[in-house]
Amino acid sequence: MEELFRGIWVIAYRELLRFIQERSRMISSFAMPLLFLIVFGAGFNRVIGNLTPGVDFIKFIYPGIIAMTVLMSSVFSGLSVVWDREFGFLKEVLVAPLSRSGIVLGKAIGSAVISLGQGFVMLALAPILGVTLSLILVVELIPLLIVLSLSLSGLGILVASRMRSQQGFQVVVQLIIFPLIFLSGVFFPVNNVPTWLEVVSKINPLTYGVDAIRQLFLGGDLAATSAATGNGSYLVGVTVFGHTMSILEDVIVVAVLGAVLMLAAVWSFYRQE
Repeated sequence: MEELFRGIWVIAYRELLRFIQERSRMISSFAMPLLFLIVFGAGFNRVIGNLTPGVDFIKFIYPGIIAMTVLMSSVFSGLSVVWDREFGFLKEVLVAPLSRSGIVLGKAIGSAVISLGQGFVMLALAPILGVTLSLILVVELIPLLIVLSLSLSGLGILVASRMRSQQGFQVVVQLIIFPLIFLSGVFFPVNNVPTWLEVVSKINPLTYGVDAIRQLFLGGDLAATSAATGNGSYLVGVTVFGHTMSILEDVIVVAVLGAVLMLAAVWSFYRQE
Protein backbone atom coordinates (compact mmCIF):
# COMPACT_ATOMS: atom_id res chain seq x y z
CA MET A 1 0.00 0.00 0.00
CA GLU A 2 2.86 2.36 0.85
CA GLU A 3 4.38 1.67 -2.57
CA LEU A 4 1.06 2.52 -4.23
CA PHE A 5 0.68 5.86 -2.45
CA ARG A 6 4.31 6.76 -3.06
CA GLY A 7 3.87 6.18 -6.77
CA ILE A 8 0.68 8.23 -6.85
CA TRP A 9 2.28 11.17 -5.02
CA VAL A 10 5.53 11.23 -7.02
CA ILE A 11 3.87 11.00 -10.43
CA ALA A 12 1.02 13.41 -9.63
CA TYR A 13 3.47 16.00 -8.26
CA ARG A 14 5.63 15.67 -11.36
CA GLU A 15 2.61 16.16 -13.64
CA LEU A 16 1.67 19.37 -11.82
CA LEU A 17 5.21 20.76 -11.98
CA ARG A 18 5.44 19.94 -15.64
CA PHE A 19 2.17 21.71 -16.44
CA ILE A 20 3.18 24.84 -14.52
CA GLN A 21 6.50 25.02 -16.36
CA GLU A 22 4.88 24.64 -19.80
CA ARG A 23 3.12 27.97 -20.28
CA SER A 24 2.34 27.21 -23.91
CA ARG A 25 0.33 24.17 -22.81
CA MET A 26 -1.54 26.27 -20.25
CA ILE A 27 -2.58 28.75 -22.94
CA SER A 28 -3.26 26.31 -25.79
CA SER A 29 -5.53 24.11 -23.64
CA PHE A 30 -8.12 26.93 -23.66
CA ALA A 31 -7.80 27.80 -27.34
CA MET A 32 -10.21 25.27 -28.85
CA PRO A 33 -12.98 25.52 -26.18
CA LEU A 34 -12.89 29.32 -26.41
CA LEU A 35 -12.97 29.13 -30.22
CA PHE A 36 -16.03 26.88 -30.14
CA LEU A 37 -17.69 29.13 -27.56
CA ILE A 38 -17.13 32.22 -29.69
CA VAL A 39 -18.01 30.66 -33.06
CA PHE A 40 -21.01 28.60 -32.01
CA GLY A 41 -22.15 30.81 -29.16
CA ALA A 42 -21.85 34.26 -30.66
CA GLY A 43 -21.72 33.49 -34.38
CA PHE A 44 -24.49 30.88 -34.63
CA ASN A 45 -26.68 31.99 -31.75
CA ARG A 46 -29.46 33.39 -33.97
CA VAL A 47 -29.12 30.69 -36.60
CA ILE A 48 -29.37 27.59 -34.44
CA GLY A 49 -30.72 29.09 -31.25
CA ASN A 50 -34.13 27.57 -32.00
CA LEU A 51 -32.67 24.21 -30.99
CA THR A 52 -33.03 25.42 -27.41
CA PRO A 53 -36.43 27.12 -27.16
CA GLY A 54 -36.75 29.35 -24.11
CA VAL A 55 -33.04 29.07 -23.24
CA ASP A 56 -30.26 31.28 -24.57
CA PHE A 57 -28.02 29.15 -26.79
CA ILE A 58 -24.82 30.46 -25.19
CA LYS A 59 -26.12 29.37 -21.79
CA PHE A 60 -26.97 25.98 -23.30
CA ILE A 61 -23.52 25.26 -24.72
CA TYR A 62 -21.56 26.82 -21.83
CA PRO A 63 -21.76 23.68 -19.60
CA GLY A 64 -20.67 21.62 -22.60
CA ILE A 65 -17.68 23.91 -23.16
CA ILE A 66 -16.60 23.31 -19.56
CA ALA A 67 -16.85 19.56 -20.16
CA MET A 68 -14.87 20.00 -23.40
CA THR A 69 -12.10 21.82 -21.51
CA VAL A 70 -11.88 18.93 -19.06
CA LEU A 71 -11.90 16.41 -21.93
CA MET A 72 -9.01 18.01 -23.78
CA SER A 73 -6.89 18.50 -20.67
CA SER A 74 -7.54 14.96 -19.45
CA VAL A 75 -7.01 13.05 -22.69
CA PHE A 76 -3.93 15.03 -23.66
CA SER A 77 -2.41 14.19 -20.27
CA GLY A 78 -1.43 10.93 -21.92
CA LEU A 79 1.04 12.89 -24.03
CA SER A 80 3.40 12.95 -21.05
CA VAL A 81 3.51 9.13 -21.15
CA VAL A 82 4.64 9.20 -24.79
CA TRP A 83 7.15 11.97 -24.05
CA ASP A 84 8.60 9.93 -21.17
CA ARG A 85 8.90 6.89 -23.44
CA GLU A 86 10.66 8.80 -26.21
CA PHE A 87 13.25 10.26 -23.83
CA GLY A 88 13.79 7.08 -21.82
CA PHE A 89 12.27 8.36 -18.58
CA LEU A 90 9.35 5.91 -18.69
CA LYS A 91 11.71 2.94 -18.58
CA GLU A 92 13.35 4.36 -15.46
CA VAL A 93 9.94 4.85 -13.84
CA LEU A 94 8.84 1.32 -14.69
CA VAL A 95 11.96 -0.25 -13.13
CA ALA A 96 11.76 1.98 -10.05
CA PRO A 97 10.21 0.59 -6.83
CA LEU A 98 6.86 2.15 -7.68
CA SER A 99 3.56 0.38 -8.21
CA ARG A 100 2.45 0.56 -11.83
CA SER A 101 -1.07 1.09 -10.58
CA GLY A 102 0.29 4.05 -8.62
CA ILE A 103 1.95 5.41 -11.76
CA VAL A 104 -1.32 5.35 -13.72
CA LEU A 105 -3.37 6.76 -10.84
CA GLY A 106 -0.74 9.44 -10.20
CA LYS A 107 -0.93 10.64 -13.79
CA ALA A 108 -4.74 10.57 -13.67
CA ILE A 109 -4.90 12.49 -10.38
CA GLY A 110 -2.37 15.06 -11.58
CA SER A 111 -4.47 15.51 -14.71
CA ALA A 112 -7.64 15.84 -12.62
CA VAL A 113 -6.14 18.65 -10.56
CA ILE A 114 -5.03 20.45 -13.73
CA SER A 115 -8.46 19.97 -15.35
CA LEU A 116 -10.20 21.25 -12.25
CA GLY A 117 -8.09 24.40 -12.33
CA GLN A 118 -8.86 24.93 -16.00
CA GLY A 119 -12.54 24.39 -15.31
CA PHE A 120 -12.43 27.17 -12.72
CA VAL A 121 -10.79 29.48 -15.23
CA MET A 122 -13.68 28.80 -17.62
CA LEU A 123 -16.10 29.58 -14.79
CA ALA A 124 -14.57 33.05 -14.59
CA LEU A 125 -16.13 33.74 -18.00
CA ALA A 126 -19.64 33.05 -16.72
CA PRO A 127 -20.50 36.66 -15.70
CA ILE A 128 -19.29 37.93 -19.09
CA LEU A 129 -21.58 35.45 -20.88
CA GLY A 130 -24.56 36.19 -18.68
CA VAL A 131 -24.47 32.79 -16.96
CA THR A 132 -25.52 32.90 -13.31
CA LEU A 133 -23.26 31.18 -10.77
CA SER A 134 -23.80 30.45 -7.11
CA LEU A 135 -21.57 29.05 -4.40
CA ILE A 136 -23.74 25.93 -4.14
CA LEU A 137 -23.51 25.33 -7.89
CA VAL A 138 -19.71 25.60 -7.84
CA VAL A 139 -19.44 23.25 -4.85
CA GLU A 140 -21.66 20.69 -6.60
CA LEU A 141 -19.69 21.10 -9.83
CA ILE A 142 -16.33 20.19 -8.28
CA PRO A 143 -16.98 16.44 -7.76
CA LEU A 144 -18.53 16.24 -11.24
CA LEU A 145 -15.39 17.66 -12.85
CA ILE A 146 -13.14 15.39 -10.77
CA VAL A 147 -15.02 12.22 -11.77
CA LEU A 148 -15.19 13.26 -15.43
CA SER A 149 -11.49 14.14 -15.51
CA LEU A 150 -10.34 10.91 -13.86
CA SER A 151 -12.48 8.88 -16.26
CA LEU A 152 -11.23 10.63 -19.40
CA SER A 153 -7.63 10.55 -18.14
CA GLY A 154 -7.91 6.77 -18.19
CA LEU A 155 -8.72 6.99 -21.91
CA GLY A 156 -5.72 9.23 -22.62
CA ILE A 157 -3.32 7.05 -20.64
CA LEU A 158 -4.67 3.87 -22.27
CA VAL A 159 -4.07 5.27 -25.76
CA ALA A 160 -0.64 6.63 -24.80
CA SER A 161 0.48 3.31 -23.34
CA ARG A 162 0.40 1.78 -26.85
CA MET A 163 1.93 4.70 -28.76
CA ARG A 164 5.61 5.19 -29.60
CA SER A 165 5.69 8.80 -30.86
CA GLN A 166 4.15 12.09 -29.85
CA GLN A 167 3.02 12.76 -33.41
CA GLY A 168 1.21 9.43 -33.60
CA PHE A 169 -0.46 10.05 -30.25
CA GLN A 170 -1.71 13.48 -31.29
CA VAL A 171 -3.17 12.12 -34.54
CA VAL A 172 -5.00 9.29 -32.76
CA VAL A 173 -6.26 11.57 -29.99
CA GLN A 174 -7.61 14.11 -32.48
CA LEU A 175 -9.52 11.30 -34.18
CA ILE A 176 -10.99 10.36 -30.80
CA ILE A 177 -11.67 13.82 -29.38
CA PHE A 178 -13.75 15.32 -32.18
CA PRO A 179 -16.32 12.48 -32.34
CA LEU A 180 -16.53 12.54 -28.54
CA ILE A 181 -17.22 16.29 -28.57
CA PHE A 182 -19.74 16.42 -31.41
CA LEU A 183 -21.60 13.28 -30.26
CA SER A 184 -21.89 14.29 -26.61
CA GLY A 185 -24.62 16.92 -26.81
CA VAL A 186 -22.32 19.89 -26.35
CA PHE A 187 -23.96 21.79 -29.22
CA PHE A 188 -27.36 20.13 -29.55
CA PRO A 189 -29.73 18.02 -27.40
CA VAL A 190 -29.11 14.29 -27.92
CA ASN A 191 -32.77 13.53 -27.21
CA ASN A 192 -33.92 15.30 -30.37
CA VAL A 193 -31.73 13.75 -33.08
CA PRO A 194 -32.09 10.85 -35.56
CA THR A 195 -32.24 7.43 -33.89
CA TRP A 196 -28.84 6.21 -35.11
CA LEU A 197 -27.15 9.38 -33.86
CA GLU A 198 -28.94 9.11 -30.52
CA VAL A 199 -27.71 5.53 -30.07
CA VAL A 200 -24.11 6.47 -30.86
CA SER A 201 -24.29 9.47 -28.51
CA LYS A 202 -25.47 7.32 -25.62
CA ILE A 203 -22.41 5.06 -25.70
CA ASN A 204 -20.20 8.14 -25.41
CA PRO A 205 -19.05 8.68 -21.78
CA LEU A 206 -18.75 12.44 -22.34
CA THR A 207 -22.49 12.61 -23.07
CA TYR A 208 -23.32 11.83 -19.45
CA GLY A 209 -20.73 14.26 -18.14
CA VAL A 210 -22.13 17.06 -20.31
CA ASP A 211 -25.68 16.22 -19.26
CA ALA A 212 -24.84 16.23 -15.55
CA ILE A 213 -23.11 19.61 -15.76
CA ARG A 214 -25.94 21.05 -17.88
CA GLN A 215 -28.56 19.89 -15.40
CA LEU A 216 -26.68 21.75 -12.66
CA PHE A 217 -26.54 24.97 -14.66
CA LEU A 218 -29.94 24.94 -16.35
CA GLY A 219 -32.21 22.96 -14.03
CA GLY A 220 -34.22 25.95 -12.85
CA ASP A 221 -34.42 27.65 -16.25
CA LEU A 222 -35.57 24.49 -17.99
CA ALA A 223 -38.19 23.76 -15.34
CA ALA A 224 -39.66 27.20 -15.97
CA THR A 225 -39.48 26.71 -19.75
CA SER A 226 -41.21 23.33 -19.54
CA ALA A 227 -43.96 24.77 -17.38
CA ALA A 228 -44.53 27.65 -19.80
CA THR A 229 -44.09 25.98 -23.19
CA GLY A 230 -43.60 22.27 -22.65
CA ASN A 231 -40.44 22.42 -24.82
CA GLY A 232 -37.68 22.47 -22.22
CA SER A 233 -37.71 18.91 -20.96
CA TYR A 234 -35.80 17.36 -23.86
CA LEU A 235 -32.80 19.67 -23.45
CA VAL A 236 -31.38 17.82 -20.42
CA GLY A 237 -31.68 14.36 -18.96
CA VAL A 238 -30.36 11.74 -21.38
CA THR A 239 -33.04 9.11 -21.97
CA VAL A 240 -31.82 5.50 -21.81
CA PHE A 241 -34.38 2.73 -22.45
CA GLY A 242 -37.16 5.19 -21.70
CA HIS A 243 -35.62 6.32 -18.41
CA THR A 244 -34.41 9.92 -18.03
CA MET A 245 -31.04 10.05 -16.30
CA SER A 246 -30.60 12.15 -13.18
CA ILE A 247 -27.36 13.90 -12.23
CA LEU A 248 -26.40 11.08 -9.84
CA GLU A 249 -27.09 8.42 -12.47
CA ASP A 250 -25.02 10.36 -15.03
CA VAL A 251 -22.12 10.48 -12.57
CA ILE A 252 -22.39 6.75 -11.85
CA VAL A 253 -22.26 5.93 -15.57
CA VAL A 254 -19.19 8.15 -16.07
CA ALA A 255 -17.51 6.64 -13.00
CA VAL A 256 -18.15 3.05 -14.14
CA LEU A 257 -16.88 3.74 -17.67
CA GLY A 258 -13.89 5.57 -16.18
CA ALA A 259 -13.08 2.64 -13.90
CA VAL A 260 -13.09 0.30 -16.91
CA LEU A 261 -10.75 2.63 -18.84
CA MET A 262 -8.46 3.02 -15.82
CA LEU A 263 -8.23 -0.73 -15.28
CA ALA A 264 -7.45 -1.18 -18.97
CA ALA A 265 -4.70 1.46 -18.69
CA VAL A 266 -3.21 -0.27 -15.63
CA TRP A 267 -3.33 -3.62 -17.44
CA SER A 268 -1.59 -2.07 -20.44
CA PHE A 269 1.14 -0.63 -18.19
CA TYR A 270 1.74 -4.01 -16.59
CA ARG A 271 2.44 -5.37 -20.07
CA GLN A 272 5.10 -2.73 -20.71
CA GLU A 273 8.63 -4.09 -20.81
